[in-house]
Amino acid sequence: MAKKTGTGKKSMAPATAAAAVADGGGAGAIPIPINIAINIGISAKDRAAIAGGLSHLLADTYTLYLTTHNFHWNVTGPMFNTLHAMFMAQYTELWTAVDPIAERIRSLGHPAPGSYAQFVSLSSLPDAPVTPTKALEMVKILVDGHEAVARTARGIFPLADKASDEPTADLLTQRLTVHEQTAWMLRSMLEA
Repeated sequence: MAKKTGTGKKSMAPATAAAAVADGGGAGAIPIPINIAINIGISAKDRAAIAGGLSHLLADTYTLYLTTHNFHWNVTGPMFNTLHAMFMAQYTELWTAVDPIAERIRSLGHPAPGSYAQFVSLSSLPDAPVTPTKALEMVKILVDGHEAVARTARGIFPLADKASDEPTADLLTQRLTVHEQTAWMLRSMLEA
């Protein structure tokens, strides 16, 4: 139903406006349902379990992103140039990774966590040290972080496999490749 606004123009309620657009704006507009059931071949129970696992992965990824960016800003010492550039490449990759994870959660019909409070409660990673550490300690913290994120991703596979959720399995495979390779490269810097 249209109602007058303060400008004298008519406005429509969102559902009616959407229906009017779908019907060309005619008087016989059919209301479009707001909540459309999800029927992608994965049960609601499985979608919820997978989305829950992906929420943990999103929190771990974001926490590792923030830690890596912190280390990029605060690294010092003789390896400054190497680590500053490496950390930048790593935090950029992590920043790029959060969106596909969040969008997969949304594709499964669940809200993606996005607050610091949610990330703190969902993440398996500790927060970055308040006081900047030595460069090689930063590298060790990041090795541990990438290995933890890999474990989180790997833990979601049984849920995705059970539900035949190939898009999630593909996403997890991509994330595992990045985290395991990055952990290896960082670990190599610590070998004497």
